[in-house]
Amino acid sequence: MSSEKRRLIAGNWKMNGSLQEANEFMDAFGGNPAPDLVEVALMPPFTLLHPMSDRLASMGVVLGAQNVYNEDKGAFTGSICPMMLRDANCHYVIIGHSERRSIIGESNAKIRSKMNASWLHGLEPILCIGETLEQREKGITNSVLAEQLSILKGAPKEMPLTVAYEPVWAIGTGVTASAEQVTETHAFVHEELTRLGHDCRVLYGGSVNPGNAEELMSCPGVEGALVGGASLKADSFMEIVKATVKVVS
Repeated sequence: MSSEKRRLIAGNWKMNGSLQEANEFMDAFGGNPAPDLVEVALMPPFTLLHPMSDRLASMGVVLGAQNVYNEDKGAFTGSICPMMLRDANCHYVIIGHSERRSIIGESNAKIRSKMNASWLHGLEPILCIGETLEQREKGITNSVLAEQLSILKGAPKEMPLTVAYEPVWAIGTGVTASAEQVTETHAFVHEELTRLGHDCRVLYGGSVNPGNAEELMSCPGVEGALVGGASLKADSFMEIVKATVKVVS
């Protein structure tokens, strides 16, 4: 279950953050306190990628994007291509987030095309998967996750990949999956990835905060976190990073 992998704490700012707020965050955050043990990444809005790029690099924080389009260039108004993200020195890109699936209506086919485009240009996708509360209550969580992971069939196994399990009912709600639920579901995700021939980190996401980070990061099979609201404040994000360092050191 690849417990040796360096943990990743990634902050997804979603549609939040002005340039002033970004500078204040970087002033307060200071940098990655234990780069040998934990990788730290931030995914700000597109408008902040270039302004934050150099300074984050100097702080030992990896830059990522929240979305990407699957074409290299052309008449796709409002879209951002992989090469533009590389130009801003992005390493990661989030794909398949539940908000993109439910609000924008992105299909598995679209997500796979974005994943392929990301790989083609040297980006590492963070593939988000997760079930709704209704699906969990029906007892079909594993089948939902397996269907979402099915886009990895035939995908080149040597390409960089991170998976983030985010139960939809825990995203931004303040409700966090129990340690038992997290452990059980991560075990299934790892088994499914192994069946598909992929060995990669699996993060947990869904109302991760300084109060629950240590417990969540201690769950078997959890190799980091995709953090939403708590990543907008430097102090709370740093507490999550430090809790992770405590678990792995």
